[in-house]
Amino acid sequence: MKIRDVFGRICLITGVTFFIVTANLGCKEELRNSFKEAEDFIYHGLEFDMPRVKEPVFSDLMVSIVDFGAVGDGVTDNSEAFAKAIDYVSEKGGGRVIVPRGIWLTGPIIMKSNIDLHVQQGAVVRFSPDFEDYPLIETIFEGLNTFRCMSPIHAHNLENIAFTGKGIFDGNGDAWRPVKKSKLTESQWKKLVNSGGVLSDDGQIWYPSEKSKAGDSRDNFNVPDLERKEDFEKIKDFLRPVMVSIKECKRVLLDGPTFQNSPAWNIHPLLCEDVTIRNLTVRNPWYSQNGDGLDLESCKNVVIYNNSFDVGDDAICFKSGKDEDGRKRAVPTENVVVKNNVVYHGHGGFVIGSEMSGGVRNVHVSNCTFIGTDVGLRFKSTRGRGGVVENIYISNIDMIDIPTEPIRFNLFYGGKSPVLDDGGNSVPDIQENEPAPVTEETPAFRNIFMKNIRANGFGNAAFFMGLPEMNLQNVHLENALLRAAKGISIIDADGIMFKNVNVTVEKGPALIMFNGKNINVEDFRFKTQQEKSIYILGAQTQKVNFSHSGDEDIRALIRFGSRVDQSEVRIQ
Repeated sequence: MKIRDVFGRICLITGVTFFIVTANLGCKEELRNSFKEAEDFIYHGLEFDMPRVKEPVFSDLMVSIVDFGAVGDGVTDNSEAFAKAIDYVSEKGGGRVIVPRGIWLTGPIIMKSNIDLHVQQGAVVRFSPDFEDYPLIETIFEGLNTFRCMSPIHAHNLENIAFTGKGIFDGNGDAWRPVKKSKLTESQWKKLVNSGGVLSDDGQIWYPSEKSKAGDSRDNFNVPDLERKEDFEKIKDFLRPVMVSIKECKRVLLDGPTFQNSPAWNIHPLLCEDVTIRNLTVRNPWYSQNGDGLDLESCKNVVIYNNSFDVGDDAICFKSGKDEDGRKRAVPTENVVVKNNVVYHGHGGFVIGSEMSGGVRNVHVSNCTFIGTDVGLRFKSTRGRGGVVENIYISNIDMIDIPTEPIRFNLFYGGKSPVLDDGGNSVPDIQENEPAPVTEETPAFRNIFMKNIRANGFGNAAFFMGLPEMNLQNVHLENALLRAAKGISIIDADGIMFKNVNVTVEKGPALIMFNGKNINVEDFRFKTQQEKSIYILGAQTQKVNFSHSGDEDIRALIRFGSRVDQSEVRIQ
């Protein structure tokens, strides 16, 4: 990074704002020290060994897209100008392609190695709403090998690339997305219907075209079970692309821009190494289906910090392929640091899954704030996935106004939003589930450590649910302050440890355990109107230990299920 790029930049270091302002080019040493301090903070306190992420380096060559005929009037098609500018800089060995102030309409931007695409403040890159500009290509979506429309930003098999500046990339996603009537006001719905498109047979969903409607199926979610490209062509408009597709790239930097209004997922690094994502604003309408913010899939050595998300689905989500396709790929997401991020609306603030068949490991998440996300920390999978999620370290997380749970583990995930359209909660009821055979298709979540968690919400304080054949294993929660309508539920878990957890609930018990094994609860404090504040249920209950320094008689507050061997519960 050059000195000229950092003047006036706001750096966030340990939650404190520093302004780097200088008019003297002789202070390079001071600036180097400031950046070293920032970098040291990103890697400080990691619980695992990982190499420092390598950032791209570019030559001094700079050109503007205007030099190649671009017109920033919001009407002129600038696809050719973008391509010519990128080709020119690439042929010269690399450098910066500048997008100045203006509204720049374009089709897909195809990146090349050694290119820094720099959108200056006031620049808006608006992608074309014409579906014919986006040909079908072979790719991966939702963890499966498939065909999909080419992404507005296409960066595949490259090295040394960047997207920088304070401008905006707008995916024109409203042109692509189906919209449910229930998501809009009556006047908004009428305006949308009058704009064109077609309606579902029951009149409750608007589609942009007949091809989009033809592709919609509740049976295949968003990846149609087709084989021939010709069959995909028949439903092409349904195959909404991710806005930023970065696949099999090395040394990638995203620093500064706003990415908004994507057709499907917003930013999708896939099979990449050495990725830096910082200082971004990532936005999607809250009603946007599959409107994820960042989906990091099968990537290695990544830092994600100082970003803001306000999206229609999961905000910061880690994946590694789905079912057999993911297991065959067998590339985990690993060595990732997530710090100093803010999430507003989203289905989840920080999420792992549900496509995690290649595994996720060695992840540090800290100093993040979630405001109004449906779930705060969200872990999801289901039978058939396979894969192992392990060595996840989460700390210093603040959450407010969470409609469901600040913390949710659900290994029976069925593809539903955590908040249903009718305002209900999609968490399944506690019930006896028969164990299935353990195979390569059995997912496993283990060695997950959370501390210094503060949250309030409207649903459950926390929800931990494993599989009967593969329990959640070795999950720790320490120094937590949770306020919610209902308490904590633990189902089919082995090795849960609570230490200094404080729960305030409006109704019902503070803690429910169902078939818990090797559960250790130390200094669990709670406020509830329920006389029996702790429920212990299930015939598989084993080795439950309470260690409490207060005056309460814990055993007197426990309601035991009829099938529980009470000798398995010890009070110290």
